Amino acid sequence: MKQINNWIKATTLIALIIFPFQEGFAGNEQRTGSAGASELLINPWARTSGWAGANIAGVRGLEGIYSNVAGLAFTQKTELIFTQTSWLQYGNKMFSANDAVSTISSFGFSQKVGESGVLGFAVMSMDFGEIEITTVDLPDGGIGTYSPKFMNIAVSYAKIFSNSIYGGVTVKMISEQISNVGANGVALDAGIQYVTGKKDNLKFGISLKNVGPRMSFSGDGLSFRGIVGDDDDYKMTIEQRSSELELPALLNIGISYDINVLRHRLTGAGTFTSNSFQKDQYRLGCEYAYRDMFMVRTGYTYEEGIRTPSTRTTALRGPSAGFTVELPMGNGTFGLDYSYRHTDPFQGSHTIGARINL
Repeated sequence: MKQINNWIKATTLIALIIFPFQEGFAGNEQRTGSAGASELLINPWARTSGWAGANIAGVRGLEGIYSNVAGLAFTQKTELIFTQTSWLQYGNKMFSANDAVSTISSFGFSQKVGESGVLGFAVMSMDFGEIEITTVDLPDGGIGTYSPKFMNIAVSYAKIFSNSIYGGVTVKMISEQISNVGANGVALDAGIQYVTGKKDNLKFGISLKNVGPRMSFSGDGLSFRGIVGDDDDYKMTIEQRSSELELPALLNIGISYDINVLRHRLTGAGTFTSNSFQKDQYRLGCEYAYRDMFMVRTGYTYEEGIRTPSTRTTALRGPSAGFTVELPMGNGTFGLDYSYRHTDPFQGSHTIGARINL
């Protein structure tokens, strides 16, 4: 009877999350590239990105802030993560803004509060380096540089509702700025996880991400001095209006299963991602762990047309891989994480991170 009640609770939570937003997810490839704040689709963390973000159902700890915030509820006490990503590498110097489209720096912190709650905080900052300022009269530049800055700040809360049901919500503040133009926005994430099986080895998860109002740009960079009428002496400042941009909302539905043999664990996971502004995706991944001290993982993200250059709409080719080494440190652990995502063109995206569990 208890097991049946847990299933009823999980089904109810899933319905409450999915049904109000069901019509907004169409996987319409004709809308690809038309959303704003596309940096919300970049996973800055090394462990989950190493197996293509497939483990929506079984993600644990701080990295759940990106994948499925319900996983944050599994934080034992305190967790900190520092990561750096060389996003779309094209040079030989890794983690340099001069040899990659962007260098992404991320920091996260989570803390258990009370018996069943966890608070989380994460910051993701994108650095694009110095870019030459060009004009119609000076197309080669030479008049200075500018540096775009993207930043996302997330505040999360997750809770253990029962031995089987975990859930959470995240509020994200979005900032995209250059020296004279900027945009700000707010987005909401929500997620649940359901754990079952004789050894809690079967997991289901759903996460809804990037739901929020439209964004628009404003600033002095959208205004210019214009002439009104035929009199050259009569000039005024004209301000242009930016079109509003929708956020790249998406829905993830995933499942994972653990096989435990003595000190070894093998986990398989799969996730379906319904995107509102690009093609739907299927993510598959697996992870091998020895005593949770050494882990190696791989994954693949598939979407329609990804194998053919003429029909591909993303630089990410699909394969990804990574590993983790985690060692005891006093009453906690210290871990090093790495992940690689294959791209075409460019030389892939690399992420390295350090993790402290107290």
